[in-house]
Amino acid sequence: MPPNQKQYELIVLGATGYTGKLCAEHVTTSLPTTLKWAVAGRSQSKLSTLVDELKTLNADRVQPGIEVSTLDPQDLDALTSKTKVLINTVGPYYLYSTPVVEACAKNGTHYLDVTGEWPWVLEMIKKYHETAKANHAVIIPEIGVESAPSDMLAFALTQLIRKELSVGTREVVASLHEFKGTPSGGTAATALGIMDHYSIKDMANSAGTWASSPVPRTGPEDGPSLLSKIFGVRTIPGLGTVTSSPSAGPNVATVQRSWGLLEGGKLYGPNFTYYEHMGVRNTAIGIFVHFALLFGSLAITLPPVRWLAKKFFHAPGSGPTKGKSKREVLEYRAIATADQDGPHPKRAFAKFRWEGSLYYFTGVCLAEAAMVMLKDDELLHRLDGGILTPATLGQPFIDRMKNAGMIFEVEMMSDH
Repeated sequence: MPPNQKQYELIVLGATGYTGKLCAEHVTTSLPTTLKWAVAGRSQSKLSTLVDELKTLNADRVQPGIEVSTLDPQDLDALTSKTKVLINTVGPYYLYSTPVVEACAKNGTHYLDVTGEWPWVLEMIKKYHETAKANHAVIIPEIGVESAPSDMLAFALTQLIRKELSVGTREVVASLHEFKGTPSGGTAATALGIMDHYSIKDMANSAGTWASSPVPRTGPEDGPSLLSKIFGVRTIPGLGTVTSSPSAGPNVATVQRSWGLLEGGKLYGPNFTYYEHMGVRNTAIGIFVHFALLFGSLAITLPPVRWLAKKFFHAPGSGPTKGKSKREVLEYRAIATADQDGPHPKRAFAKFRWEGSLYYFTGVCLAEAAMVMLKDDELLHRLDGGILTPATLGQPFIDRMKNAGMIFEVEMMSDH
């Protein structure tokens, strides 16, 4: 079926799950009322109940269709052929969603998900990037809490430096400045279960390297000192004392892929590097956090430890209550250094902040990214398909997220 004759503009797959339902709620309350969309999943009864709940949020809009579908390739082929954009919230992605990506790549259907499972993403790149590109399907994983904030910050900072100084960016250092949140059952299960599926070598090779970039990174990387690498602590003027961050791996890998996708590294600059840390009050706390994360990561490689840890989290499909999630906060701050000679290159500062449910933020990311795909034909023509990153949606995505409640500031810093 030609793209302009699709039955739907948007389908939310896994809509009765925790994140899928939040995404469907944002579609209902905030996207155009004329949007032709559907909710999809395995259970007709659960989907019908969801649609009834959505009607109470906005009775004046076109209500979603219901599409019952399993993850069987034949079902997915039929489902993805019906829509321009598919939002996929069925996780763990490494267990269930490979056939979803394959169907979208094959049928030229644009795709969005919110995985943080970077070894799986790298596997999808190797398997389906060329197929998606050949069929003009724009496929963007990790467009939620992981890794949209980091990718948006790096993109915005490099663009400001390019605009103001006409040079590339040498370094972006981001810091998790404030975090208050609780993982859902699905997130916790995925984080613990992925170690059963991928080897330690696979995990190490996929995150924090340039393995995901479509072009090799050959320039020198200055980075932290040897002492900082050992103890995990740095002091960044403008950010303060920072240490290792548990979310850095997939975020760094995503930004590195964005670097390679956007003009083959030329847009950000040939010497670009990205680091992500977590803000702490002082050096002693930073060293403690670094080694706690290090030993915790080693411990979680042991199956008995993973089994015990699973007992302390929500069951898959559940998550924090709405009352509790209203108090959640996520804030990143980042500083970019221009690729200039001399002892005092120019710098730029950016801040991302979201107040309220972080899973709702993820649902908002999915819905607003889908609207960019549906409304910006020129951007989609320029992207032309493949497995891409949040940053490739550029300023239109940032603007839509700001309109949806994201606090996002970018500015040049004063001279030293």
